[in-house]
Amino acid sequence: MHKPPRRSYTRLAGLAAVALALVAVAGCAPDNTAAWRSPGSGMPSGEAGGAGGVGVKKAPGEFKITPAADTTDVSVLDPVNVTAKDATLETVTVANADGKQVSGEFDAAHKTWHTTEYLGYGKQYKVTADGTNSAHQHIEQVASFTTLKPPNMTQPYLQASASHLLQDGGTYGVGQPVIVHWDEPIPDKAAAQRTLQVTTSPEVEGAWHWNGNQEVQWRPKEYWKSGTQVTVKATVYGKDLGNGLYGQSDVSASFKIGQSKIAIADSASKIMKVYVDGELVKTIPVSMGMGGETKGANGQTIDFWTRSGPHVVIGKAPVTHMSSASYGLTDKSSKFYYDEDIKKTVQISYSGEYLHLADWNIWAHGHTNTSHGCINIGPANIDWIYNNFGPGDVVDVRNTPKQLQLWDSPGGWNMSWDDWVKGSAL
Repeated sequence: MHKPPRRSYTRLAGLAAVALALVAVAGCAPDNTAAWRSPGSGMPSGEAGGAGGVGVKKAPGEFKITPAADTTDVSVLDPVNVTAKDATLETVTVANADGKQVSGEFDAAHKTWHTTEYLGYGKQYKVTADGTNSAHQHIEQVASFTTLKPPNMTQPYLQASASHLLQDGGTYGVGQPVIVHWDEPIPDKAAAQRTLQVTTSPEVEGAWHWNGNQEVQWRPKEYWKSGTQVTVKATVYGKDLGNGLYGQSDVSASFKIGQSKIAIADSASKIMKVYVDGELVKTIPVSMGMGGETKGANGQTIDFWTRSGPHVVIGKAPVTHMSSASYGLTDKSSKFYYDEDIKKTVQISYSGEYLHLADWNIWAHGHTNTSHGCINIGPANIDWIYNNFGPGDVVDVRNTPKQLQLWDSPGGWNMSWDDWVKGSAL
């Protein structure tokens, strides 16, 4: 048999080896599911580097969840957001440990989702996002986070007076203020005041004034105009009011202003004139505080003057039990002592001033002041007052030596506007 020259044999053997090597390489080459290369990357996306190393392609698409997984002390006001990248959202659930879900909504393209209600204090939430990536594969992401648990909370109450809540949908007189009472002392009054809003129709100039650390009142510069619509909101939930004290829940109420009813009681003349919508409708003889002083059970000085200044009606009752013991006069032998059930009472101060029926001293009405501080009125006239006056109406007392204090009647109408505005925390 004829053999090729040795040199040719060697060359053929080398060619065969190269061919075998090429076959081997071809057998290990990826098919059409191979990893894609990012533009300018120089290596397949998702591959690990290193000599001879070949990585596995990461599936396209992801969901970004905010707050991030395992975040703590999340504000209850912060929305939960889920954003799809190279993917489309199909379902998103946010639920606390009890399984209660938080409401939310998608955008039109189902690329984003966000919560539409506030979260709860001190709760752990689990976010589950499901959808489809750009390769039409199902993907799912899960994350959990925990919301802030306040060290302490406070609830605001909307009041017409210290003893009555503001009635949503109610009608009040032209002197009615908006009162917000907090059930905890407020460390940061400015922060608390920023959560409060009063809107009126028509628009009215007004201001807040703090009375201590737990009460703030809003009133217009001048008496309300009849027919004004008023809405007050306290959006305190999730707000830090200082030193870790957080608002417990939001509250709101609306009311309207009725007829203007203002009574002017003059201690000098012993006459009370009543004006309705600016027109004089009643001239009523009265007997007011007799004046003078005595000592109470603890040595305190007790006087018998009706306080001067605009009073706002707090409430009324068909019968009120009145006793001098309520302000420290307990000696039954004293000529100033009393303990009686009084009929048709209209309260105008927290310290115990009332318009009320007094049929035992009618001789004094219009002539002499004989009361302990209340405004005594005869039977026919008190019937009219009792039937027509209500919360927010005004009783303006004049010509007595003692002035009404801010704490003693709603509204602070005995204070100048400049002084009232100084009581704002902002």
